[in-house]
Amino acid sequence: MSWFEITSEIPSKAVAAVEEVLLEMGVDGWMLREDVIARRAWLVGIFQGDSAARTRLEELKQNLAPLKIAGMSEPALRPIADADWRNSYREHFKAWHFGRLHWVPVWERETFSLPPGDAVLWLDPGLAFGTGNHETTRLCVERLVSLAEHGTTGRVLDVGCGSGILALSAVLLGYRDVSGFDNDPEAIRVSEENAVFNGCRDRVRFFVADVTEGLAGSPANLVLANIQADVLIRYARELVAAVAPGGALVLSGILAGENAEVRNAFEQLTPKWTLNARVMGEWSDVLLVRPE
Repeated sequence: MSWFEITSEIPSKAVAAVEEVLLEMGVDGWMLREDVIARRAWLVGIFQGDSAARTRLEELKQNLAPLKIAGMSEPALRPIADADWRNSYREHFKAWHFGRLHWVPVWERETFSLPPGDAVLWLDPGLAFGTGNHETTRLCVERLVSLAEHGTTGRVLDVGCGSGILALSAVLLGYRDVSGFDNDPEAIRVSEENAVFNGCRDRVRFFVADVTEGLAGSPANLVLANIQADVLIRYARELVAAVAPGGALVLSGILAGENAEVRNAFEQLTPKWTLNARVMGEWSDVLLVRPE
């Protein structure tokens, strides 16, 4: 049976929302490709058989319809050879790193040379989400790596963990008490699979919970919340309360134009905390550090 590829270019600012839809669908075969320099992104699906491809395409259209994405091209369907689809992943996913943490495609496992003292997270670029190419994830990872340079003791909590990439990165950087939660059971299943894939299933805990439930436990020394601006603002009080004295709160998933609104919401609750914000492309983050 032949393989079929579905391709549609989407606005780079819509990537995070589309990632959420793909996660909720839980369908293997879809993936997102990004050129963060050119600020272009593509939604790609590869399925076996014309009928399966068309069924998945209609399913996707129905799930994306509520987003009303302006500028998304009409999906193109074409047959491809088996070797072509296997090699297509490699054209768009390259190893990258920040500090001592490397994110490397799994096909480079036999040839990749890890510098002494560094850590690597192996990624399967066939996953529909969680490959770390989006600016919101990279902003979080860079904050995580920088904070780890000052010590990796204490508890880490990944809020809305998705595919578990941030929590797993924390484990590989040396944190010993790491948890992640999401309100989607499928996200937890994928997170646990990624933990097994990277050989650290017994070093991280993933669980199903909404934001209020997930933050109800003991305060964490590092809270990572890569969600979206309106949700961050809605749960600002709970997020702030979840940070232990001397701890840090990393907020991402924030469009650059929304950063001031997010900062204002959190500054009102944390007048004595240190605050810092950065912009990457069309996205931004906020780092808040609680006094001892």
